Amino acid sequence: MAYNDDAVLARLSALNESHDSIATAAQWIMFHRRHADRTVQLWMQRLKDSSASRRLSLVYLANEVAQQSRIRHKEDFIIAFSPVVAEATAIAYKGAPTEIQAKLRRVVEVWKDRTIFEAPIQSAIESRLDELDKARGTAKPGFGGSPFGSSSVPSEFAPLVSAHQTVTKLSIPLKATVSSADQEYEKQTDTSSPVPSAPVYAARLNGLLKTLANAESAVADCVKARAGLVSGLEKLLESNRAALETDRQTLSKLSTRKGEIEEKKQQVEMGIMQALGSSENQASPAEGGSVSPPAEPDRPEMEALTPPAVEAFTPPPMEALTPPGETEPSAETREAPPDEKPGATGIEMLSNLASSYQSLPVTSNGSNKRRRVDDSGDFPDLGGDDGIDADVAAMLNEGST
Repeated sequence: MAYNDDAVLARLSALNESHDSIATAAQWIMFHRRHADRTVQLWMQRLKDSSASRRLSLVYLANEVAQQSRIRHKEDFIIAFSPVVAEATAIAYKGAPTEIQAKLRRVVEVWKDRTIFEAPIQSAIESRLDELDKARGTAKPGFGGSPFGSSSVPSEFAPLVSAHQTVTKLSIPLKATVSSADQEYEKQTDTSSPVPSAPVYAARLNGLLKTLANAESAVADCVKARAGLVSGLEKLLESNRAALETDRQTLSKLSTRKGEIEEKKQQVEMGIMQALGSSENQASPAEGGSVSPPAEPDRPEMEALTPPAVEAFTPPPMEALTPPGETEPSAETREAPPDEKPGATGIEMLSNLASSYQSLPVTSNGSNKRRRVDDSGDFPDLGGDDGIDADVAAMLNEGST
């Protein structure tokens, strides 16, 4: 097949991860190594427009071409890949599943071990991948990462998001592939154009078949991915419809129970009101129908805080102090008591004098009090004080004056 852009794109579109497919495409590309720059440009364009799995196949193809070029000491593709290989590897690595990223890391390690590219190119490739890993590890969930990241959507939507991404990636280059196939088909089937010789016409028809086959394969992949997305959406829709029906039944049951409880509540409240009305009718008078409020009780009488007045005490006469049946002792007897000895000392006389004072019980305000009776007069003349000491007699005389 002659070399042209359509032929290169057809080879790249028909590529898969099998070793035979990659080896066949690599041999054809290396056969046209004089077009290395153009081939690498088309390879880069197809890489940007492909899905994650196809990007891995394209990286495998670049790895095969680069290693064969290094073995054969043909530097055409090494020079052509060097300016874009770091960017291409980062594009294939970014957003790819974990298993695909691991395979890409393995390819980069092979390049390093076999020294496929120069040291600065190899360092640039590794640094780009490390930056992507670091950015993915520090990305904030929700707003900081991808809007289709697993941290920003519920778990049941994760398969749908992945399927939608696949459909989007496949549908972007699909339009150009189908358009190219349509143009080639119209060109080869145009009746107004002269018919070439049979060998040339057969080669053109063979190229058209491959172009149509590539377009058919791309459309089939997109159809398969879109069918998976639709199937996932239908499953999610069916599950949500079943959940909706269950929720509606639960809502109906709760509404019925709520109505029953409301009715019971009204019946209980009506019973309470009727009971209160009957009790009020029994307490109301026969006529009038109104119940007067009960009279308020009188306020309790408070005791005065001022104590009662105390009557003045008047001492009784001396005759009242004498017990009945007894006579008041004579002056002689008072002056000389029978038990008093003529030779008594002054202390004994004072004690006898103190015993002559009496106390009377006095009742006032409910309490017993003892009040001393005092004649408020001078000491009586005891007489016969020859036996009193001079000091005691002087004290008695001073008290009587």
